[in-house]
Amino acid sequence: MLVAALYNYWIVIALMMIGLFVVILGGNLVKKIIGLNIFQTSVFIFYISVGKVDGGSAPILTEGVELYSNPLPHVLILTAIVVGIATTALALALAIRIKQAYGTIEERDIQTRDSQC
Repeated sequence: MLVAALYNYWIVIALMMIGLFVVILGGNLVKKIIGLNIFQTSVFIFYISVGKVDGGSAPILTEGVELYSNPLPHVLILTAIVVGIATTALALALAIRIKQAYGTIEERDIQTRDSQC
């Protein structure tokens, strides 16, 4: 296979590395949440790419179709997207609460203020 033919996997790798980089090096809690969402999106793209069947048809019984594509990975990703939105909303709500309690959302400032108490 040509490397260019697998471009979706290169996109997955790039998004995973960008998301991981933001989560590890970002000091701001909102940036970390965004990094986790980028990483999560890369997992979605990977899972859908693996579930794709070349030449596969929708699983509707018709004459002349012998190769079907399984819709289960796509349905599971739809469920994961909904769960991801809910977790992102919860994380942002926690970031707002942390901002109210500590006056900042920078990780180092929070750790400094927490260690002083």
